[in-house]
Amino acid sequence: MTSIREQLGKRMIFCDGGMGTMLQKAGLAAGETPELWNFTHPEVLTRIHTEYAKAGADIVTANTFGANSIKLECKEYSVKETITRAVHLVKDAAAPLGKWTALDIGPTGRLLEPMGDLSFEDAYHAFQEAAEAGEAAGADVILIETMSDTLEMKAALLACKENTSLPVFATMTFDAKGKLLTGGDIPAAAVLLQSLHADAVGFNCGLGPQQMIDFLPKLREYTDLPILIQPNAGLPQVENGETVYLVGPEEFAADSEKLWEGGACVLGGCCGTTPAHIKALVEKLSGKTPKSLPHSTKTVVSSYSHAVTLGGRTQLIGERINPTGKKRLQQALREDDIGYLLREGIAQQDAGADILDVNVGLPEIDEPKLLTEAVQALQGVTDLPLQIDTSDPVAMEQALRIYNGKPLLNSVNGKQEIMDSVFPLVKKYGCAVIALTLDETGIPETAEGRFAIAKKIVREAAKYGIPKRDIIIDALAMTISASQEAAQVTLQTLRMVREKLGLHTSLGVSNISFGLPHRERVTSAFFTMAMQAGLSAAIINPKSEAIMDAWRSFNALMCYDKNCIQYIEYYKDLPKTGAQKPAALPTGNALAVAANALVAAGNALAAAAGQKVELTGKVSVPFDIAVPAAATEKGPAGKSKKSALYHAVAKGLQDDARTAAADALKTAEPLDVIQNELVPALDEVGTGYESGKLFLPQLLMSADAATAAFEVIRSTLQAGGQKAEKKGTIVLATVKGDIHDIGKNIVKVLLENYDYNVIDLGRDVDPQTVVDAVKENDAPLCGLSALMTTTVVSMEKTIALLHEQCPTCKVMVGGAVLTQEYADQIHADCYSKDAMGSVRYAATVFG
Repeated sequence: MTSIREQLGKRMIFCDGGMGTMLQKAGLAAGETPELWNFTHPEVLTRIHTEYAKAGADIVTANTFGANSIKLECKEYSVKETITRAVHLVKDAAAPLGKWTALDIGPTGRLLEPMGDLSFEDAYHAFQEAAEAGEAAGADVILIETMSDTLEMKAALLACKENTSLPVFATMTFDAKGKLLTGGDIPAAAVLLQSLHADAVGFNCGLGPQQMIDFLPKLREYTDLPILIQPNAGLPQVENGETVYLVGPEEFAADSEKLWEGGACVLGGCCGTTPAHIKALVEKLSGKTPKSLPHSTKTVVSSYSHAVTLGGRTQLIGERINPTGKKRLQQALREDDIGYLLREGIAQQDAGADILDVNVGLPEIDEPKLLTEAVQALQGVTDLPLQIDTSDPVAMEQALRIYNGKPLLNSVNGKQEIMDSVFPLVKKYGCAVIALTLDETGIPETAEGRFAIAKKIVREAAKYGIPKRDIIIDALAMTISASQEAAQVTLQTLRMVREKLGLHTSLGVSNISFGLPHRERVTSAFFTMAMQAGLSAAIINPKSEAIMDAWRSFNALMCYDKNCIQYIEYYKDLPKTGAQKPAALPTGNALAVAANALVAAGNALAAAAGQKVELTGKVSVPFDIAVPAAATEKGPAGKSKKSALYHAVAKGLQDDARTAAADALKTAEPLDVIQNELVPALDEVGTGYESGKLFLPQLLMSADAATAAFEVIRSTLQAGGQKAEKKGTIVLATVKGDIHDIGKNIVKVLLENYDYNVIDLGRDVDPQTVVDAVKENDAPLCGLSALMTTTVVSMEKTIALLHEQCPTCKVMVGGAVLTQEYADQIHADCYSKDAMGSVRYAATVFG
């Protein structure tokens, strides 16, 4: 047999269809471990594999979706034994027919840190064990599928690439809005998968072919890798107590032809698809030539949530998390005060940064450890891509490894020793890299000299297989106080790099004014000139008004800000030039001083007018008056400022939340703090999450911050002999046969933060156990979760039993395989498409 890599992209390749669907038809009961059937029902697996092979599938997939040490519920056999058995069953049935064998790797069912409790390395080792066992057993290809978290996908993809020589196909599962469970969009996922050198990328499960057709153009825009699509046979329905899919073989094949037209060159099926679907698909498309994919020239970096593309307007890289010249940051780094870094990151995001530079390098600290901690923590509270800024190769690799997305690396230069050290990491992790135009001879004084170094760096990068699109040339801004021609040299270098190499550029803009008075004047003027010269990315302080004024004005003038919408939105509430700025709202003793001044002024005016004096007395306020959460104190550009506790919870800052809660309790009752500050902050985050402006990591970090604040409030209540009354009791469970509890755990965290008493029964819960818990706790609401199509039957049975034995208990359901229509068919009282939906419904149940 020829290898898959040789055929990929040259002819259409067909995968098989749904394994769970076929096992369910063969009698797999809810709650059974599918992988155990490799030992107990080998004849069933042999028949399924043979049917798919005869239907025309080129790739036949082993029954190993849940075969990893974290997820496998099969105590009789090890992971290695399970995978070896499953792969041999495929090879015995399909290899004689000229088919390739795929090792199937699915998710662990748990969230990775910082959102969950599973470490990146633990996930990596679980996937490593599975991948090594699959290759040893004779698999021809690895299929990583149904991933909903880019960080877990990264762990799996690295494990497969670093420990096997097999081609790796990687597919992720998106919802109807094109979002992953953790909030990532299609560009973010595509950029990550391409950067880690997957052999083919695409979508599987969750949706039918019609929905995936709509998503395909966006995928093509951000990758030039072969595209693999494995849709469901439509969305699930319930008929006579069974889960069915309504898209038949002919309709499935017709829709798949549109996927081929859109650029997919590997096609198969997922839930609901059968050998009949694959047969129709092969007959429809056999003999067709794959569409050629456009070669991507985009220079892109990404976070877990979105991608940032260089080109057009200048992207802003926030420079404030860098200890050079910043004594307060140096102190925070020495004291391992990650909270300070998080506040700086959030402040820069709020000020308009597109990317955050992260540099924690000080001689006396453990830089690899602290940089890794900082990267993980920052990705918990902000969704901006990060620029990993270090000269320590160990710190560089550790940070690149756990980064969730495609980072920007700062930096490499023209010194051979540095290129030899950095470029292997750039290639391995697929990041974009800043390249400084200096080498062993120093920094050239001419643009021609710097341009020559840029060309040398590009040539050397090509030896490692690093594409030009991932190299960003830093033309080096040197201070004009030392050499007044420095600005002209930098600007000329920018133009040469853009026009002759076609590369994007970056600058540390503020260096130009070092040593001068009123530096921001020179810096902002130079920044405008650099943008005109084609600057792609600027490392700046986004909290500098002068810099941001120049940037917004330039965008409006150059039509990057269409109809000046962003300019108008930001400046519309600022006072006109020359007008007196409104005074800040005074608090505490400042308020007393202001009040007394008004009394004195009133008396003086009255006396001058010859009128009777009516204003008397002194105002005395011996303590600071706290501004209520609902206060509308105005900050920059007329933005409303909230209390410190509100801000800490909304931004997910746990340490700040504890401190702010303690401060709030000095002037307010504990229950008032909960009601007026904690709950409104959670509501704001929840609304942002539902509208797509915030993502799951931010939602969970805010919940953790609220929990931290509540612990402080709880101790005050207990000390005073008080108790916060819970709003009501809710029972949660993942239904019988389903071991995925990510969604349930997220719902639990949010409901507890909204002060509900949550009884969590865990996963794989028998229907009667759920009913007994509802009875025992007299719970008015029960939440059920299911991720797999094979377990929704258990959900329907649980609902029927609850309605029979606990008729007053409302039942809400959620999970990747569910829809509103499906929930109606199994008689659920509420379908929650996300965690916040469960909070909203609970509010209606408990009033």
